[in-house]
Amino acid sequence: MHSSNRLQSRYDFRAVFREGIRCHGSHLTLRALHKKAKPIVNNSKVEPENFELVPTKIGISISTKVSKRAVVRNRIKRQIRAAFRSLLPQISPGWLLVVIVKPSVVQAKCDYDQFLQELEQLLKEAEVIDGHS
Repeated sequence: MHSSNRLQSRYDFRAVFREGIRCHGSHLTLRALHKKAKPIVNNSKVEPENFELVPTKIGISISTKVSKRAVVRNRIKRQIRAAFRSLLPQISPGWLLVVIVKPSVVQAKCDYDQFLQELEQLLKEAEVIDGHS
């Protein structure tokens, strides 16, 4: 996942939690918000073809309730980021996505394949992938 695809600002996180749709999986919760394209203003007129696409941004929220050990939390975040990396080409631009990790992840000993499968299912449920926007 490229740094331009990282959701970092508190403002964006707050917007996703306030206005975004939510989908629940067995180990992850997805919050998704579609951002409108920003107009590129030149010569004070806005034309339809002058809209800049906002890149899809992804944030991962994992609390200390999941694991007290940062090593464990960071490993889970890396696996989720890797799963998103393979799904990113299917996601249309303009989405703000936040993945919330549930404490059940540690007991289930989830790995990359499970994260990939669950993320794909959640993204389809939220109509982020499969041609919906």
